[in-house]
Amino acid sequence: MAKTPPVPAAPACRLYLITPPAIAGLEAFAVTLEAALDAGDVAALQIRLKPADDAVVAHAVQRLMPIAQARDVAVILNDRPDLALSLGCDGVHLGQGDMDMPQARRLLGPDAMIGVTCHDSRHLAMEAAEAGADYVAFGAFFDTATKDTSHRPEPELLSIWQETMTVPSVAIGGITVDNAPALVAAGADFLAVSAGVWAHPDGPAAAVRAFNALLAEAG
Repeated sequence: MAKTPPVPAAPACRLYLITPPAIAGLEAFAVTLEAALDAGDVAALQIRLKPADDAVVAHAVQRLMPIAQARDVAVILNDRPDLALSLGCDGVHLGQGDMDMPQARRLLGPDAMIGVTCHDSRHLAMEAAEAGADYVAFGAFFDTATKDTSHRPEPELLSIWQETMTVPSVAIGGITVDNAPALVAAGADFLAVSAGVWAHPDGPAAAVRAFNALLAEAG
């Protein structure tokens, strides 16, 4: 009887893509997204369009979500649990000024993926974890033009979190292929990347391949 080949283990750290804050041409970006997702493993796509009205966000989700979900990539909507629910997203990412975690869980139900921004605070992260968050996000670890940031955690925070908690951590903020190794070594479960992929000099698909090579080597 032939042996069943072993299933490759998932990398210890995976890529979590975040859209650019504005998408000038949705159809062109959809093609770019397809190529990026086909280039290597991506765990999730966060659709983050700020500022944009609900109609623009909804249109983007309806165009991009099928592309991601067809490739087993979870679609996370930034900030808006109500829109995530109405549009059928896989989950939502909450900032500290958004709907609180328990309320979002009641709205979205037990199966939705909910992540929470925790800046550089283990206290905020522990509160989120205790409230049922599926992941906590720390950052910004590096300078980023994607959003204004005032918190700059050290990679050691990821190590402490990994050693003491089971809820996954997401490292975010100015991450590129060049500066990511320190975060992977520190114990990040996911790398949340925006410009580091979309603005990569060799293109987004090349960036995804490069990140995956880095993560495979680290794993």
